[in-house]
Amino acid sequence: MTVRQRRFAMIALVVVGVAIATGLSLKAFNKNILFFYSPSQVAAGEVPMDTMIRVGGLVVNGSVKRESGKLDMKFEITDNDKSMTIVYSGILPDLFREGQGIVALGKLGPNKILEATEVLAKHDEKYMPPEVANSLVKTKNKTENKL
Repeated sequence: MTVRQRRFAMIALVVVGVAIATGLSLKAFNKNILFFYSPSQVAAGEVPMDTMIRVGGLVVNGSVKRESGKLDMKFEITDNDKSMTIVYSGILPDLFREGQGIVALGKLGPNKILEATEVLAKHDEKYMPPEVANSLVKTKNKTENKL
Protein backbone atom coordinates (compact mmCIF):
# COMPACT_ATOMS: atom_id res chain seq x y z
CA MET A 1 0.00 0.00 0.00
CA THR A 2 1.21 3.42 -0.86
CA VAL A 3 1.08 6.40 1.46
CA ARG A 4 -1.78 7.87 -0.54
CA GLN A 5 -3.84 4.66 -0.23
CA ARG A 6 -3.25 4.51 3.53
CA ARG A 7 -4.39 8.12 3.95
CA PHE A 8 -7.48 7.44 1.88
CA ALA A 9 -8.28 4.34 3.98
CA MET A 10 -7.86 6.32 7.23
CA ILE A 11 -10.05 9.16 5.98
CA ALA A 12 -12.69 6.67 4.84
CA LEU A 13 -12.68 4.99 8.27
CA VAL A 14 -13.04 8.34 10.03
CA VAL A 15 -15.93 9.36 7.74
CA VAL A 16 -17.70 6.02 8.31
CA GLY A 17 -17.16 6.30 12.08
CA VAL A 18 -18.58 9.83 12.19
CA ALA A 19 -21.56 8.77 10.05
CA ILE A 20 -22.34 5.85 12.38
CA ALA A 21 -22.02 8.04 15.50
CA THR A 22 -24.28 10.70 13.94
CA GLY A 23 -26.87 8.10 12.96
CA LEU A 24 -26.97 6.59 16.45
CA SER A 25 -27.22 10.05 18.05
CA LEU A 26 -30.13 11.06 15.81
CA LYS A 27 -31.93 7.78 16.49
CA ALA A 28 -31.61 8.28 20.27
CA PHE A 29 -32.66 11.92 19.96
CA ASN A 30 -35.72 11.02 17.89
CA LYS A 31 -36.98 8.62 20.59
CA ASN A 32 -36.87 11.38 23.21
CA ILE A 33 -38.71 14.08 21.25
CA LEU A 34 -42.13 15.03 22.63
CA PHE A 35 -44.34 16.81 20.14
CA PHE A 36 -47.11 19.18 21.22
CA TYR A 37 -50.58 18.88 19.69
CA SER A 38 -53.86 20.72 20.17
CA PRO A 39 -57.27 19.01 20.46
CA SER A 40 -58.04 20.21 16.90
CA GLN A 41 -54.97 18.40 15.57
CA VAL A 42 -55.98 15.25 17.46
CA ALA A 43 -59.51 15.43 16.00
CA ALA A 44 -58.05 15.91 12.51
CA GLY A 45 -56.00 12.70 12.89
CA GLU A 46 -52.60 14.40 12.71
CA VAL A 47 -51.35 12.60 15.83
CA PRO A 48 -49.52 9.24 15.77
CA MET A 49 -51.05 6.48 17.90
CA ASP A 50 -49.06 4.86 20.74
CA THR A 51 -46.39 7.58 20.77
CA MET A 52 -45.64 9.83 23.74
CA ILE A 53 -47.06 13.28 23.00
CA ARG A 54 -48.07 16.46 24.80
CA VAL A 55 -51.60 17.82 24.40
CA GLY A 56 -52.70 21.13 25.83
CA GLY A 57 -55.78 23.23 26.20
CA LEU A 58 -58.33 24.53 28.69
CA VAL A 59 -60.13 22.11 31.00
CA VAL A 60 -63.81 22.14 29.98
CA ASN A 61 -66.16 23.31 32.76
CA GLY A 62 -68.18 20.42 34.21
CA SER A 63 -66.12 17.72 32.50
CA VAL A 64 -63.99 16.53 35.44
CA LYS A 65 -65.22 13.12 36.61
CA ARG A 66 -63.48 11.33 39.50
CA GLU A 67 -64.05 7.80 40.71
CA SER A 68 -64.71 7.88 44.43
CA GLY A 69 -62.03 6.22 46.50
CA LYS A 70 -59.63 6.02 43.54
CA LEU A 71 -57.15 8.32 41.87
CA ASP A 72 -58.65 7.64 38.42
CA MET A 73 -60.24 10.57 36.64
CA LYS A 74 -61.48 11.65 33.25
CA PHE A 75 -61.79 15.18 31.92
CA GLU A 76 -61.98 17.06 28.66
CA ILE A 77 -59.79 19.82 27.30
CA THR A 78 -60.53 22.24 24.48
CA ASP A 79 -58.76 24.74 22.29
CA ASN A 80 -62.08 26.57 21.82
CA ASP A 81 -62.62 24.70 18.55
CA LYS A 82 -62.46 20.97 19.31
CA SER A 83 -62.44 18.99 22.55
CA MET A 84 -60.83 15.72 23.55
CA THR A 85 -60.96 13.38 26.53
CA ILE A 86 -58.03 12.67 28.84
CA VAL A 87 -57.88 9.86 31.39
CA TYR A 88 -55.39 10.09 34.23
CA SER A 89 -54.60 8.05 37.30
CA GLY A 90 -52.64 9.89 39.94
CA ILE A 91 -52.49 13.00 42.02
CA LEU A 92 -53.22 16.17 40.07
CA PRO A 93 -51.33 19.43 40.60
CA ASP A 94 -52.85 21.74 43.23
CA LEU A 95 -53.55 24.35 40.56
CA PHE A 96 -55.60 21.98 38.37
CA ARG A 97 -59.20 23.16 38.00
CA GLU A 98 -61.89 23.67 35.39
CA GLY A 99 -61.23 26.52 32.97
CA GLN A 100 -57.49 26.15 33.66
CA GLY A 101 -54.82 25.81 30.96
CA ILE A 102 -53.05 22.45 31.23
CA VAL A 103 -50.61 20.27 29.33
CA ALA A 104 -50.96 16.48 29.53
CA LEU A 105 -48.21 14.02 28.62
CA GLY A 106 -49.22 10.55 27.47
CA LYS A 107 -50.18 8.22 24.63
CA LEU A 108 -53.19 8.52 22.39
CA GLY A 109 -55.30 5.41 22.74
CA PRO A 110 -58.42 4.10 21.03
CA ASN A 111 -61.23 6.58 20.28
CA LYS A 112 -58.67 9.43 20.42
CA ILE A 113 -58.56 9.38 24.24
CA LEU A 114 -55.24 10.44 25.74
CA GLU A 115 -54.00 8.12 28.48
CA ALA A 116 -51.95 10.63 30.46
CA THR A 117 -48.97 9.79 32.62
CA GLU A 118 -48.43 13.40 33.73
CA VAL A 119 -50.59 16.52 33.97
CA LEU A 120 -49.07 19.99 34.28
CA ALA A 121 -51.01 23.11 35.27
CA LYS A 122 -50.04 26.75 34.99
CA HIS A 123 -48.28 28.16 38.02
CA ASP A 124 -49.87 31.61 38.37
CA GLU A 125 -52.73 33.76 37.09
CA LYS A 126 -50.85 35.24 34.13
CA TYR A 127 -48.91 32.26 32.80
CA MET A 128 -50.14 29.83 30.18
CA PRO A 129 -47.89 27.31 28.43
CA PRO A 130 -46.80 28.92 25.14
CA GLU A 131 -48.04 25.99 23.06
CA VAL A 132 -51.52 26.23 24.61
CA ALA A 133 -51.64 30.00 24.16
CA ASN A 134 -50.61 29.71 20.50
CA SER A 135 -53.17 26.98 19.89
CA LEU A 136 -55.96 29.07 21.43
CA VAL A 137 -54.97 32.11 19.33
CA LYS A 138 -54.99 30.03 16.13
CA THR A 139 -58.45 28.60 16.77
CA LYS A 140 -59.76 32.02 17.78
CA ASN A 141 -58.49 33.47 14.49
CA LYS A 142 -60.11 30.61 12.54
CA THR A 143 -63.51 31.16 14.15
CA GLU A 144 -63.32 34.95 13.60
CA ASN A 145 -62.50 34.42 9.91
CA LYS A 146 -65.53 32.12 9.50
CA LEU A 147 -67.86 34.88 10.74
